[in-house]
Amino acid sequence: MNLANYINDLLYRYDCVIVPDFGGFVTNRIGAKLNENTHTFYPPTKQITFNSHLQHNDGLLANYIASTENISFEKASTAISLSVIKWQNEIQTKTVSLKNLGTISLNETQQIVFEPTKEVNFLTESFGLSTLESSAIKRYKEQVKPLVPVTKTDDKKGVPAFIKYAATAAILLTLGFAGYNGYQQNKQKEVLATQQEALDKKIQSATFVISNPLPTIELNVAKEIVKPYHVVAGAFQFPENAAKKVKQLKAKGFDAKIIGVNKWGLTQVTYNSYADKNKAINSLNKIKRTVSKDAWLLINTPK
Repeated sequence: MNLANYINDLLYRYDCVIVPDFGGFVTNRIGAKLNENTHTFYPPTKQITFNSHLQHNDGLLANYIASTENISFEKASTAISLSVIKWQNEIQTKTVSLKNLGTISLNETQQIVFEPTKEVNFLTESFGLSTLESSAIKRYKEQVKPLVPVTKTDDKKGVPAFIKYAATAAILLTLGFAGYNGYQQNKQKEVLATQQEALDKKIQSATFVISNPLPTIELNVAKEIVKPYHVVAGAFQFPENAAKKVKQLKAKGFDAKIIGVNKWGLTQVTYNSYADKNKAINSLNKIKRTVSKDAWLLINTPK
Protein backbone atom coordinates (compact mmCIF):
# COMPACT_ATOMS: atom_id res chain seq x y z
CA MET A 1 0.00 0.00 0.00
CA ASN A 2 1.36 3.42 -1.01
CA LEU A 3 0.54 5.53 2.05
CA ALA A 4 1.61 8.76 0.35
CA ASN A 5 -1.31 8.54 -2.08
CA TYR A 6 -3.88 8.66 0.74
CA ILE A 7 -2.04 11.54 2.43
CA ASN A 8 -2.15 13.41 -0.90
CA ASP A 9 -5.92 12.99 -1.18
CA LEU A 10 -6.56 14.27 2.34
CA LEU A 11 -4.28 17.34 2.03
CA TYR A 12 -6.63 18.79 -0.60
CA ARG A 13 -9.43 18.91 2.02
CA TYR A 14 -7.61 19.19 5.36
CA ASP A 15 -4.79 21.39 6.65
CA CYS A 16 -3.16 18.60 8.69
CA VAL A 17 -2.81 14.84 8.17
CA ILE A 18 -1.19 12.90 11.03
CA VAL A 19 0.66 9.63 10.43
CA PRO A 20 0.57 7.85 13.83
CA ASP A 21 3.98 7.24 15.44
CA PHE A 22 5.72 9.20 12.68
CA GLY A 23 4.59 12.84 12.34
CA GLY A 24 2.13 15.23 10.77
CA PHE A 25 2.05 16.83 7.33
CA VAL A 26 0.78 20.41 7.71
CA THR A 27 -0.19 22.85 4.94
CA ASN A 28 0.21 26.62 5.14
CA ARG A 29 -1.49 28.94 2.67
CA ILE A 30 0.76 31.32 0.72
CA GLY A 31 -0.69 34.17 -1.35
CA ALA A 32 0.16 35.02 -4.94
CA LYS A 33 3.62 36.51 -5.39
CA LEU A 34 5.90 38.04 -8.03
CA ASN A 35 9.58 37.35 -8.61
CA GLU A 36 10.88 40.74 -9.75
CA ASN A 37 14.14 39.29 -11.03
CA THR A 38 12.57 36.72 -13.38
CA HIS A 39 9.26 38.63 -13.90
CA THR A 40 7.32 35.48 -12.94
CA PHE A 41 3.88 35.48 -11.28
CA TYR A 42 3.04 32.59 -8.93
CA PRO A 43 -0.61 31.76 -7.99
CA PRO A 44 -1.73 31.18 -4.36
CA THR A 45 -0.68 27.77 -3.04
CA LYS A 46 -0.49 25.48 -0.01
CA GLN A 47 3.06 24.86 1.21
CA ILE A 48 3.64 21.50 2.96
CA THR A 49 5.67 21.29 6.16
CA PHE A 50 6.41 18.34 8.45
CA ASN A 51 6.10 18.27 12.25
CA SER A 52 7.56 15.18 13.90
CA HIS A 53 5.86 16.04 17.23
CA LEU A 54 2.35 15.46 15.80
CA GLN A 55 2.12 11.70 16.34
CA HIS A 56 -1.24 11.32 18.13
CA ASN A 57 -3.65 9.18 16.14
CA ASP A 58 -6.73 11.29 15.37
CA GLY A 59 -8.24 8.51 13.21
CA LEU A 60 -8.52 10.65 10.05
CA LEU A 61 -6.03 8.73 7.92
CA ALA A 62 -7.13 5.27 9.11
CA ASN A 63 -10.83 6.06 8.60
CA TYR A 64 -10.14 7.33 5.10
CA ILE A 65 -8.16 4.22 4.12
CA ALA A 66 -10.80 1.94 5.63
CA SER A 67 -13.56 3.68 3.65
CA THR A 68 -11.58 3.69 0.41
CA GLU A 69 -10.36 0.10 0.57
CA ASN A 70 -13.59 -1.18 2.20
CA ILE A 71 -11.68 -2.73 5.09
CA SER A 72 -11.97 -2.42 8.87
CA PHE A 73 -10.43 0.37 10.92
CA GLU A 74 -8.06 -2.09 12.60
CA LYS A 75 -6.72 -3.39 9.27
CA ALA A 76 -6.18 0.16 8.04
CA SER A 77 -4.29 1.05 11.24
CA THR A 78 -2.09 -2.03 10.80
CA ALA A 79 -1.29 -1.08 7.21
CA ILE A 80 -0.27 2.42 8.34
CA SER A 81 2.03 0.98 11.02
CA LEU A 82 3.75 -1.28 8.46
CA SER A 83 4.35 1.67 6.13
CA VAL A 84 5.79 3.74 9.00
CA ILE A 85 8.20 0.93 9.93
CA LYS A 86 9.30 0.73 6.31
CA TRP A 87 9.97 4.50 6.15
CA GLN A 88 11.89 4.47 9.42
CA ASN A 89 14.15 1.64 8.18
CA GLU A 90 14.80 3.22 4.77
CA ILE A 91 15.73 6.70 6.01
CA GLN A 92 18.53 5.19 8.09
CA THR A 93 20.55 4.67 4.91
CA LYS A 94 19.03 6.88 2.19
CA THR A 95 16.62 9.66 1.31
CA VAL A 96 13.03 8.43 0.90
CA SER A 97 10.85 9.98 -1.79
CA LEU A 98 7.12 10.35 -1.01
CA LYS A 99 5.08 10.69 -4.20
CA ASN A 100 3.74 14.26 -4.74
CA LEU A 101 4.75 15.18 -1.15
CA GLY A 102 8.53 15.53 -1.11
CA THR A 103 11.52 13.72 0.38
CA ILE A 104 12.42 12.71 3.95
CA SER A 105 15.88 12.02 5.34
CA LEU A 106 17.84 12.16 8.61
CA ASN A 107 20.28 14.93 9.55
CA GLU A 108 23.40 14.62 11.72
CA THR A 109 21.32 14.66 14.92
CA GLN A 110 19.01 11.88 13.64
CA GLN A 111 16.12 14.31 13.17
CA ILE A 112 13.76 13.93 10.20
CA VAL A 113 14.31 16.55 7.49
CA PHE A 114 11.44 17.08 5.03
CA GLU A 115 11.90 18.78 1.65
CA PRO A 116 8.47 19.51 0.09
CA THR A 117 7.74 19.22 -3.61
CA LYS A 118 6.89 22.39 -5.52
CA GLU A 119 5.20 20.76 -8.50
CA VAL A 120 1.85 20.03 -6.76
CA ASN A 121 -0.53 22.76 -5.55
CA PHE A 122 -2.91 21.45 -2.86
CA LEU A 123 -5.00 24.66 -2.83
CA THR A 124 -8.23 23.80 -4.68
CA GLU A 125 -9.00 27.50 -5.26
CA SER A 126 -5.94 27.69 -7.54
CA PHE A 127 -6.88 24.77 -9.81
CA GLY A 128 -6.19 25.73 -13.42
CA LEU A 129 -3.78 28.52 -12.48
CA SER A 130 -0.13 28.16 -13.41
CA THR A 131 2.97 30.31 -13.15
CA LEU A 132 3.08 33.17 -15.66
CA GLU A 133 6.28 34.67 -16.96
CA SER A 134 6.06 38.18 -18.39
CA SER A 135 8.59 40.15 -20.37
CA ALA A 136 10.11 43.25 -18.80
CA ILE A 137 8.35 46.55 -19.50
CA LYS A 138 10.59 49.22 -20.95
CA ARG A 139 9.61 52.85 -20.39
CA TYR A 140 10.83 55.71 -22.57
CA LYS A 141 10.82 59.38 -21.64
CA GLU A 142 10.00 61.77 -24.46
CA GLN A 143 11.94 64.99 -24.31
CA VAL A 144 9.66 68.03 -24.23
CA LYS A 145 10.53 70.74 -26.67
CA PRO A 146 10.81 74.26 -25.20
CA LEU A 147 7.97 76.67 -25.92
CA VAL A 148 8.64 79.40 -28.43
CA PRO A 149 7.28 82.79 -27.29
CA VAL A 150 4.81 84.40 -29.69
CA THR A 151 5.39 88.05 -30.53
CA LYS A 152 2.35 90.25 -30.90
CA THR A 153 2.09 92.76 -33.65
CA ASP A 154 0.14 95.96 -33.36
CA ASP A 155 -2.71 95.55 -35.81
CA LYS A 156 -4.58 98.66 -34.64
CA LYS A 157 -2.37 101.05 -36.53
CA GLY A 158 -3.92 102.60 -39.58
CA VAL A 159 -7.61 101.73 -38.78
CA PRO A 160 -9.89 104.49 -40.20
CA ALA A 161 -12.10 106.41 -37.74
CA PHE A 162 -15.41 105.63 -39.52
CA ILE A 163 -14.77 101.88 -39.10
CA LYS A 164 -14.41 102.37 -35.32
CA TYR A 165 -17.73 104.26 -35.17
CA ALA A 166 -19.53 101.58 -37.22
CA ALA A 167 -18.24 98.80 -34.95
CA THR A 168 -19.39 100.70 -31.85
CA ALA A 169 -22.89 101.15 -33.27
CA ALA A 170 -23.17 97.46 -34.12
CA ILE A 171 -22.20 96.47 -30.59
CA LEU A 172 -24.84 98.77 -29.07
CA LEU A 173 -27.58 97.37 -31.34
CA THR A 174 -26.63 93.80 -30.43
CA LEU A 175 -26.76 94.55 -26.70
CA GLY A 176 -30.19 96.18 -27.02
CA PHE A 177 -31.64 93.21 -28.93
CA ALA A 178 -30.22 90.76 -26.40
CA GLY A 179 -31.76 92.72 -23.52
CA TYR A 180 -35.19 92.67 -25.16
CA ASN A 181 -35.00 88.91 -25.72
CA GLY A 182 -34.03 88.40 -22.09
CA TYR A 183 -37.07 90.40 -20.94
CA GLN A 184 -39.43 88.28 -23.07
CA GLN A 185 -37.94 85.02 -21.77
CA ASN A 186 -38.40 86.14 -18.14
CA LYS A 187 -42.06 86.94 -18.76
CA GLN A 188 -42.65 83.47 -20.28
CA LYS A 189 -40.99 81.79 -17.29
CA GLU A 190 -43.26 83.68 -14.85
CA VAL A 191 -46.42 82.57 -16.73
CA LEU A 192 -45.29 78.91 -16.84
CA ALA A 193 -44.43 78.96 -13.12
CA THR A 194 -47.93 80.27 -12.27
CA GLN A 195 -49.60 77.55 -14.36
CA GLN A 196 -47.43 74.80 -12.78
CA GLU A 197 -48.26 75.99 -9.25
CA ALA A 198 -51.99 75.84 -9.98
CA LEU A 199 -51.65 72.32 -11.39
CA ASP A 200 -49.72 71.11 -8.31
CA LYS A 201 -52.47 72.39 -6.02
CA LYS A 202 -55.10 70.41 -7.96
CA ILE A 203 -53.04 67.23 -7.81
CA GLN A 204 -52.46 67.60 -4.05
CA SER A 205 -56.18 68.09 -3.35
CA ALA A 206 -57.21 65.03 -5.40
CA THR A 207 -57.97 61.76 -3.54
CA PHE A 208 -57.65 58.35 -5.16
CA VAL A 209 -59.75 55.55 -3.63
CA ILE A 210 -59.61 51.88 -4.71
CA SER A 211 -62.99 50.32 -3.99
CA ASN A 212 -61.94 46.65 -4.28
CA PRO A 213 -58.34 46.23 -3.14
CA LEU A 214 -56.62 42.90 -3.87
CA PRO A 215 -56.30 40.57 -0.84
CA THR A 216 -52.82 40.04 0.58
CA ILE A 217 -51.24 36.59 0.30
CA GLU A 218 -49.01 35.13 2.99
CA LEU A 219 -46.43 32.59 1.85
CA ASN A 220 -44.74 30.34 4.36
CA VAL A 221 -41.47 29.20 2.84
CA ALA A 222 -39.61 26.55 4.79
CA LYS A 223 -35.90 27.28 4.99
CA GLU A 224 -33.77 24.25 4.11
CA ILE A 225 -31.33 23.30 6.85
CA VAL A 226 -27.87 22.50 5.57
CA LYS A 227 -26.32 19.44 7.26
CA PRO A 228 -22.66 19.20 6.19
CA TYR A 229 -21.54 16.84 9.01
CA HIS A 230 -22.17 13.13 8.29
CA VAL A 231 -21.46 10.13 10.52
CA VAL A 232 -20.49 7.58 7.86
CA ALA A 233 -21.42 3.93 8.29
CA GLY A 234 -19.58 2.70 5.21
CA ALA A 235 -18.98 3.00 1.47
CA PHE A 236 -20.16 0.24 -0.86
CA GLN A 237 -19.18 -0.79 -4.34
CA PHE A 238 -22.70 -2.06 -5.19
CA PRO A 239 -25.67 0.33 -4.69
CA GLU A 240 -27.96 -2.53 -3.63
CA ASN A 241 -25.67 -3.26 -0.68
CA ALA A 242 -25.83 0.41 0.30
CA ALA A 243 -29.63 0.36 0.15
CA LYS A 244 -29.69 -2.79 2.29
CA LYS A 245 -27.43 -1.06 4.86
CA VAL A 246 -29.76 1.97 5.01
CA LYS A 247 -32.73 -0.34 5.68
CA GLN A 248 -30.87 -2.10 8.50
CA LEU A 249 -29.85 1.17 10.16
CA LYS A 250 -33.33 2.65 9.93
CA ALA A 251 -34.66 -0.48 11.65
CA LYS A 252 -32.30 0.33 14.53
CA GLY A 253 -33.67 3.87 14.82
CA PHE A 254 -31.05 5.83 12.83
CA ASP A 255 -31.94 8.50 10.28
CA ALA A 256 -29.80 6.66 7.72
CA LYS A 257 -29.52 7.71 4.11
CA ILE A 258 -27.33 7.54 1.01
CA ILE A 259 -25.42 10.83 0.56
CA GLY A 260 -23.98 10.10 -2.87
CA VAL A 261 -21.04 8.50 -4.60
CA ASN A 262 -17.44 9.51 -3.82
CA LYS A 263 -14.74 10.01 -6.43
CA TRP A 264 -13.79 6.34 -6.24
CA GLY A 265 -17.28 5.25 -7.29
CA LEU A 266 -18.33 3.99 -3.84
CA THR A 267 -21.86 4.68 -2.52
CA GLN A 268 -21.66 6.28 0.95
CA VAL A 269 -24.19 5.53 3.73
CA THR A 270 -24.58 7.61 6.91
CA TYR A 271 -26.02 6.90 10.33
CA ASN A 272 -27.13 10.51 10.76
CA SER A 273 -26.36 13.95 9.35
CA TYR A 274 -26.04 17.12 11.42
CA ALA A 275 -25.91 20.88 10.97
CA ASP A 276 -23.90 21.30 14.20
CA LYS A 277 -20.35 19.96 14.35
CA ASN A 278 -20.40 19.27 18.13
CA LYS A 279 -23.57 17.19 17.86
CA ALA A 280 -22.01 15.23 15.02
CA ILE A 281 -18.86 14.49 17.06
CA ASN A 282 -20.92 13.41 20.10
CA SER A 283 -22.99 11.09 17.90
CA LEU A 284 -19.83 9.64 16.32
CA ASN A 285 -18.29 8.86 19.71
CA LYS A 286 -21.49 7.22 20.92
CA ILE A 287 -21.80 5.07 17.77
CA LYS A 288 -18.13 4.00 18.05
CA ARG A 289 -18.73 2.89 21.64
CA THR A 290 -22.04 1.11 21.13
CA VAL A 291 -22.44 0.15 17.44
CA SER A 292 -19.28 0.14 15.31
CA LYS A 293 -15.70 1.33 15.72
CA ASP A 294 -15.45 1.78 11.94
CA ALA A 295 -17.73 4.83 11.94
CA TRP A 296 -16.08 8.13 10.95
CA LEU A 297 -16.98 11.76 10.36
CA LEU A 298 -17.30 13.25 6.85
CA ILE A 299 -17.45 17.01 6.42
CA ASN A 300 -18.89 18.32 3.16
CA THR A 301 -17.86 21.96 2.95
CA PRO A 302 -20.25 24.10 0.84
CA LYS A 303 -18.93 25.04 -2.61
